[in-house]
Amino acid sequence: MKKELGYSYERIKYLNARKKDKFTVIFWRIALLVLLLGIWELFANIGFIDPFIASSPSRVIATIKNLLINDNFLYHIGITLYETLLGFIIAVGLGYVVALLLWWSEKIRNILEPYIVVLNSLPKIALGPIIIVWFGSGEKAIIFMAFIIGIIVAIMTMLNGFLAADKNKMLLLRSFGASKWQILTKLVIPSSLPTLISMLKISVGMAWIGSIMGEYLVSRAGLGYLIVYGGQVFKLDLVMASTVVLCLLATLMYLLVTALEKVIIKYKTE
Repeated sequence: MKKELGYSYERIKYLNARKKDKFTVIFWRIALLVLLLGIWELFANIGFIDPFIASSPSRVIATIKNLLINDNFLYHIGITLYETLLGFIIAVGLGYVVALLLWWSEKIRNILEPYIVVLNSLPKIALGPIIIVWFGSGEKAIIFMAFIIGIIVAIMTMLNGFLAADKNKMLLLRSFGASKWQILTKLVIPSSLPTLISMLKISVGMAWIGSIMGEYLVSRAGLGYLIVYGGQVFKLDLVMASTVVLCLLATLMYLLVTALEKVIIKYKTE
């Protein structure tokens, strides 16, 4: 039987192999995580590492459970998530618009590009005291820190994506009398969708770095605040528990971007 459900036998065999490879990757990802956690727990139990300093998976789980029951842990998670998401959205949105403007005007791009490179290389933590003076010691300062760390990366990534549009296709559109706006909307933006996804994935990490860095400096609540507090009073289980939750939240954001990528790919292939 050569065809089934509209696909050839070879096509079905190929799709089954791809599906098998996908499940194999997922299996080994989970297996590696379980192995690392098992080794961590084993070393802590046999005394190879000091559980007071390095904690252990069981102690982290117990700490998270205790925080959820006896402390306002969800409030701290909500604060950090709000700061991160807002900084992420502003940085991505404004970075995309600025990249479009720089693509549109070569003269402005040539003027501003050196400044963008210098700002990207500047250690943002050095701006901490200035940010505190500008915005105070609260959520605004933390959101701005997440924003300023993410926006330069967003601008540079998207600008490279816009400039990488096929020059031959652009020339063809111009030969048919297409305006610059039509070239932008019909060629440059659609062809830069893979770059947009890459930028979003990078910006997820930048947003979390910015928000946690801001909470280290000025926060009175949030996961970064708990990490700093836990280190100051030597509650290292609290530090590890907060770090684990941070990893889970960052993974969730990354998975949402990956889901968006699948939607875009499906839309482009239809």
